[in-house]
Amino acid sequence: MIRRHLPFAAVAVVALVAAPLLLEPFRLGLLAKYLCYAIVALGIGLAWGKGGMLTLGQGVFFGLGGYSMAMYLKLTEAEGGLPDFMVWSGVEELPALWVPFANPVFAMSMAVLGPVILAVVLGTLVFRQRVRGAYFAILTQALAAAMVILLVGQQGLTGGTNGMTNFFELFGQDLAEDSTQRGLYLVVAGVLGVLYLGTRQLVNSRYGRLLVAVRDGEDRVRFLGYDPALVKTVTFAASAGMAGLAGALFVPVVGIISPALLGVVPSLELVVAVAVGGRHVLAGAVLGAVVMGYAKTAFSEQFADGWLYLQGALFILVMTLASKGIAGVAQTVAGRLRSARAT
Repeated sequence: MIRRHLPFAAVAVVALVAAPLLLEPFRLGLLAKYLCYAIVALGIGLAWGKGGMLTLGQGVFFGLGGYSMAMYLKLTEAEGGLPDFMVWSGVEELPALWVPFANPVFAMSMAVLGPVILAVVLGTLVFRQRVRGAYFAILTQALAAAMVILLVGQQGLTGGTNGMTNFFELFGQDLAEDSTQRGLYLVVAGVLGVLYLGTRQLVNSRYGRLLVAVRDGEDRVRFLGYDPALVKTVTFAASAGMAGLAGALFVPVVGIISPALLGVVPSLELVVAVAVGGRHVLAGAVLGAVVMGYAKTAFSEQFADGWLYLQGALFILVMTLASKGIAGVAQTVAGRLRSARAT
């Protein structure tokens, strides 16, 4: 049992101790951003890899969490007045929707509860009608597109196309300070570690085995007396909560939230990242998000005109040579090493 947790412990030590010491503040901020995406990927790995629910709209839940945190930060900086973008848009009075978000506890709670509630409502309506497979994927993708349209059309309420930016302070700490960004990185890395261990424990529990059974034979599970709709709804809500929490952490780390970050394309990129890492292994989903995030940055820096082609080539290469992703390759190599050692 101890040996199984050694790789995780080693990675955790490197992430928490070595990265802040070895990386300059800008690169450390990029790594924190990748880890925010990794939290979303962990939820996708749970819903898709273990539950068979291909969700193409995680950007919606990510955006709900991000906008909840952004609203709190904007109200803190306004000090009782109106946020800057509302002034530019001609808004004269703070909208009633914004008022509760001046409370940090409410804002952070809604960053998680908002996505969870939406996922429970959507899951209850969809899974009770036995919608699954490609139909469920298309439905979540349409939800992401509708969310973008809604946000863009509410200029005075959400900042429209530009979204919200210019965040300067979080709980009295200057977000421009290197020490603050280093602290945010440690928080993000710690949250990811806790969520990974919790999700892994969930997958290895009786509920996790039931979830896999629903994925592989939903009708058989129903005949055994279980409610597959309830099982899938709980998992879908858990993945949505992770995405919302990731969005709330993303805002102070990166300093912006906009519709461009939560539409159809970003949601698809996260699914691609999970596929590259290995959707059937939770660690693979996390690794895929970090690898694809780093590849996107590296390719865009070196090949400004053609980095999208290189990113697509990376996805095709991994899927062609290793259909189970990077984690699948690692499992194969580890299995062969164990066989050779036994021989």
